[in-house]
Amino acid sequence: MHTLEIRDLFVALTDQPDKPIVKGLNLTIKAGEIHAIMGPNGTGKSTLSKAIAGHPGYAITGGDVLIDGKSILEMEPDERARAGIFLAFQYPSEIPGVSIANFLRAAVQARLAEGEELDATAYYKRLYGKMDMLKIDRKFTSRAVNDGFSGGEKKRCEILQMAMLEPTFALMDETDSGLDIDALRIVADGVNTMRGPKLGVLLITHYQRLLDYIVPDQVHVMYDGRIVKTGDKGLALELEAKGYDWVKKELAAV
Repeated sequence: MHTLEIRDLFVALTDQPDKPIVKGLNLTIKAGEIHAIMGPNGTGKSTLSKAIAGHPGYAITGGDVLIDGKSILEMEPDERARAGIFLAFQYPSEIPGVSIANFLRAAVQARLAEGEELDATAYYKRLYGKMDMLKIDRKFTSRAVNDGFSGGEKKRCEILQMAMLEPTFALMDETDSGLDIDALRIVADGVNTMRGPKLGVLLITHYQRLLDYIVPDQVHVMYDGRIVKTGDKGLALELEAKGYDWVKKELAAV
């Protein structure tokens, strides 16, 4: 079973390495598991996901991130992607002039071994199969990537990318941000369709409502750069009802 291990991790902005945002965080995710991270704004949730994926704006200043016991810290972002990491952005970028079909084809090609060429017929057969699985209209792939998309369409595009790239570990940074209830259900259905023993998910969210549709194996509370509490979906319900003040009071009393 594949394992993503985050070990005593410290992360800061690249231009402010002496001001850590993530402060000694530990977390282990196994393929087949969905872990949700919740917490107040500014606690380091998005910073954590971007640092794992290799975003150049963030520097890992201590600790380690390992896949199956092997550190990924010396890998470039594309190498981390080939090793099985996928990041779904909170605010996906628009790429005018590049169709979704061509974008995905280039992404899949980049995952192949050097010298290996993607078979176009097999690619489109697989693409349309994934789109049917996710209930996405085939006309969708002729549109430019995220150009003029609604929030729900952008997130649906991210889910299609995840389905085509078949990562071992998906980091989903506030996937529910800006979605109405119908779009939320579509995204959740896509994740649940791909859920299985070969995929581990780190789901970052502010709201318990997403966890009504994607039920996590574990829920973690992140505060001041660390995971300070862990439980099941009941913990998310408690946070929804009581907010984070009770967590802060518990920490202050220790």
